[in-house]
Amino acid sequence: MKSNLISKSETASVLKEISEQWDMEFPKIKNLKVHEISPEAQIIVGNGIKILKINDEYVPFLSEIQMLEKFPHVMVDMGAVKFMCKGANVMRPGIKKHSEFQKNNVVCVIEETHHKFLAVGKTLVSSEEMKTMEKGEVIKNLHYVSDKFWEIGKTLS
Repeated sequence: MKSNLISKSETASVLKEISEQWDMEFPKIKNLKVHEISPEAQIIVGNGIKILKINDEYVPFLSEIQMLEKFPHVMVDMGAVKFMCKGANVMRPGIKKHSEFQKNNVVCVIEETHHKFLAVGKTLVSSEEMKTMEKGEVIKNLHYVSDKFWEIGKTLS
């Protein structure tokens, strides 16, 4: 795995891109460290942030609870947990509660018993559309507990 510190200007442009994609502000960070996991995936680490980049998609890393709490969420029943932790997308019947979200938003998936973050994904429909659905995919699972990024991320500071 290659890791390198990126320049202040690169850091600024990466943070600008992420804040536009997520529609939220970030504190000023001088340098970010980029860990190359594969040609299409990097883990970006900075002062107080850890972000996963898959292709051109930025998602908050599952270990960053304070960051995850800023995103819309869906709560899934315990029956969905084992499938989610193997990378399955979130299906409508498994969703018990949710906040409001638009199509293509980054959302966090929480399990209903212990309220732990299980996964981060991108919505395939809006929360309004989802209310009319009885079945079908609602969220594309991008990062989940026990995936290769999670395992590698535990070794990074």
